[in-house]
Amino acid sequence: MAKMHEYPVSVQWQGGRTGNGSVSAQRSGVTAPLSVPDEFGGPGEGTNPEEMLAKAVTGCYSITFGIVAEARRLPFLGIETKAVGEVEENGPQFTYKKITLRPTIRLAADATDDQVALADQMAHKADSYCIITNALRGKVEIEIEPTIVRG
Repeated sequence: MAKMHEYPVSVQWQGGRTGNGSVSAQRSGVTAPLSVPDEFGGPGEGTNPEEMLAKAVTGCYSITFGIVAEARRLPFLGIETKAVGEVEENGPQFTYKKITLRPTIRLAADATDDQVALADQMAHKADSYCIITNALRGKVEIEIEPTIVRG
């Protein structure tokens, strides 16, 4: 039997393009300021939906990689993932086109060449297990450019 999980959030907003507000997650209690980015005519004084989507993809990917690395018993020390989201502006139309993930995956100094190769292979497949990238599949291109380091 399938389980459903809920993630309630709320947004408080005042004004229009130059307005401001906040986004809150009820489960974690985390609240962040929210505004329209400056490139779209807003004040750029908080996070925005474009950043939040890139953060969600990057966080989900990084956590998923860690879970998969643990399951495969890799000598995994950690991951730092940098990402860039790309939004195309075409007149009044805005389209989120692509998110490029650049994970740096740290393995133990004594990791074998086979383990490094497996980590690289897993880096290219981890997004297929990620809830967020699966929700975007077919709409937003996800590109992975991993770096694997020992030590």
